[in-house]
Formats: sequence, structure tokens, C-alpha cells
Amino acid sequence: MFLIDTNVWLELLLEQEKAAEARRFFTETEASLLSITDFALYSIGVILIRLRKDGVFRDFLTDVLEDSGVRKIHLETGDLKEVITAGRQFQLDFDDAYQLVAAEKFDLTIVSFDADFDRTRRGRKAPSEAIAGSL
Repeated sequence: MFLIDTNVWLELLLEQEKAAEARRFFTETEASLLSITDFALYSIGVILIRLRKDGVFRDFLTDVLEDSGVRKIHLETGDLKEVITAGRQFQLDFDDAYQLVAAEKFDLTIVSFDADFDRTRRGRKAPSEAIAGSL
């Protein structure tokens, strides 16, 4: 089971440099194996709305949360203290620390283009590595 970091979704949604790798991952991975945090969801919303891509965000909500079976997860208030600790311990910003604690709480593999996760106890897989590992 995978926790998909914000940057993987945004690569695809904004057709950025690594969009093809992200697209292949989503195409070849069963949606029921994927999770997104509420924090990542809101971050995607903030970015897409700021870029005036309201329709893209609306389609994302429909496709990912309503139709596909991707699981939305969140941390409780008590978990946020662990986010602070993880951020300090691994020199992560808040959003990466949130993702790390969520992955640990729900025992998920982080899928991300962000190498900051490489210095954590959990690590991460790039989308192409996650595909190769699940075959």
C-alpha cells in the first residue's frame, strides 16, 4: 500500500517534467492500493486554485476521491506532536513530516519525487521504483 506525496499528483495534474512517470505509476497501480493525506489534498487544492485551475481540481476530486477508491487518510491532533518531532529529527518541513508520520501510522510506503524522505527511517520510492517493486 502506498502513500502518494503531493508532488507526484502535481506532476501529473500540471503536466510537469516527470508527468509521464507519474501517469505510468497511476495507470499500472490499482487505485485501492493508493492513499492521499488530507493535508496533501488541501495543498493540491491551494496550488490549483491559485493557478486558476478550478476545473482541474474539481476533476481531481471526482476522479481520485469519488470514483477511483483512493483512500483519504488524516492524522489526529495527538499525531501532530509526532509531526513536530519527525520534522526536527529528519530536518523535514511540515508537509513532509506530516506525510512521514501518516505513512508510519498507516504502514504505507511513501511514493514521492522528494529526496528529503531518503534521510528518514522509512525512506521513499520514486513512482518508477514503486511500479518495479510491485510487479
